[in-house]
Amino acid sequence: MEPKKRGLIATVWTVMRKELRDISRDRRTLLLSLLLAPLLYPVLILGMNMLAESRVKTQIDKPLEIPTVNAQAAPNLVAFLKAQGLNAVPAPEDLTGAIRSQDIDVAMRISNDYAQAWREGRPALVEILRDTTRRDADIPSTRLQAALTAYAQQVGALRLLARGIDAQVARPVDVGMQDLATAEAKRGFYMSLLLPVLLIITSFLGGAYLILDATAGERERQSLEPLLATPAPRSAVVSGKIAAACVIGMVSLLLTLLAFKFSAMFASGAARQLNVSFVSMVQMLFVLMPMLFIGTSLLTYLAAAAKSMKEAQSHMTWLMLLPMLPGYALMVYPLKTQLWHFAVPFLAQNQMLQKITRHETIDLQVWAVYLGAGFGLAALLWFAAVRRYHHERLAISG
Repeated sequence: MEPKKRGLIATVWTVMRKELRDISRDRRTLLLSLLLAPLLYPVLILGMNMLAESRVKTQIDKPLEIPTVNAQAAPNLVAFLKAQGLNAVPAPEDLTGAIRSQDIDVAMRISNDYAQAWREGRPALVEILRDTTRRDADIPSTRLQAALTAYAQQVGALRLLARGIDAQVARPVDVGMQDLATAEAKRGFYMSLLLPVLLIITSFLGGAYLILDATAGERERQSLEPLLATPAPRSAVVSGKIAAACVIGMVSLLLTLLAFKFSAMFASGAARQLNVSFVSMVQMLFVLMPMLFIGTSLLTYLAAAAKSMKEAQSHMTWLMLLPMLPGYALMVYPLKTQLWHFAVPFLAQNQMLQKITRHETIDLQVWAVYLGAGFGLAALLWFAAVRRYHHERLAISG
């Protein structure tokens, strides 16, 4: 190897060791960098899962009171619902206001001409009243709708039998459904909703504390000028700082995945699906490497333009939103996976992580597009950061 290249690598290694040594002295910053995501995400998700499971179990097993308008018009229906654990109770005067204020999850209104329609053999109107924008009312509403459907089918069959007609005549087609999803894809479905966004955020901002302190922090403490006064190339200085931040980010990612794995082992229900295998963990770490370099290079560029640590930290607000945008976009407008998706930052990582959680094969063309686009963008951001480090005013605080 040429002496110049050896010197460049030595400089990068020296700067990286310096930054890692400096952050190791600041234990508070180091703990925030390494342990914030591994401790916060699993506890938050598992806690929310326990609360959700408790609420779902209560709404499914516990008898529910259904405020009913004009219940006396349909005594048989009321008795049938009671047998299903749905007890009709008098409705309040302001039923609409009670539903909108979330005092009542779901209600039922029986039409005034219910009895007459029943005697004449016509469809009798029964309305389900709910606020469709409230997700917590989904289970009570589904239970009530399923019970009403079952009652309608039972009565319809009895009416046909009373006329000497086989009830199956009214059912010309039996509709069946076969789920072709693999067992791995089913297990990975829950993970695909949570892990991609959390891991992308962790990788994108995993080295933020170090890189902000190594650039804006050193500039504010006026300790950046001696480093820039050395004959070391600015590219080596930038590369060393980015490498140190990537080391911290990779360790944080690994700890996050391990935290999910071990916490899911003691969980129940859907949260057990967050138990990531060690093979999948290695694949995820490899997939997220480009995002580590993209995040640290972008932060290096932004922090180098900040006059103080406080100004540099102000970028964190909008940077936190970037990894979430593809997930929200896919929720509103789902897309079939196409090759160009793997060249779009954040969307590419989301798609790759979903393939891993579903245990799908990733072909070489996808890998080539993904790695080329990811490391290509990281290289552009690294070059921009190096150019900014050539500004002499960078060493001046304020």
